[in-house]
Amino acid sequence: MNRKTIGILGEKIAVEYLRQKGYKILERNYSPKFVSGPMYGEIDIVAKKGDILSFVEVKTQVCKSGEVRNFFPEDRVNYSKQRKIIKTSKTYLLENNLTSETKWQIDILAIGIFLKEKKAKIRHIKNAVSDFT
Repeated sequence: MNRKTIGILGEKIAVEYLRQKGYKILERNYSPKFVSGPMYGEIDIVAKKGDILSFVEVKTQVCKSGEVRNFFPEDRVNYSKQRKIIKTSKTYLLENNLTSETKWQIDILAIGIFLKEKKAKIRHIKNAVSDFT
């Protein structure tokens, strides 16, 4: 299974997980329409629960049986990636005419896929990136 296939599978699992938790999925794979460049990225999932808008970064890793202790795909959301997510999230707010009163956060969904067992382990880190300056 290649990286792209793993990523697509992880995002499908993430969407289903969020729906089960009461989130409404607003967008998938959002990229800014009017700006581009190395400072911007893609938001895997834009979802809403209650009055909070969540920009969700999905990180997926294939795990072998018994590998749960080494399961930290969220470590791949480094400082540079965080800056891109923040900038792209702010662009989403502007493009959708959302006011400064809009409550929003950036979440990470870390997904470990156990192929042999056909199971997934999900860790939802809410408000994972909080420095919006």
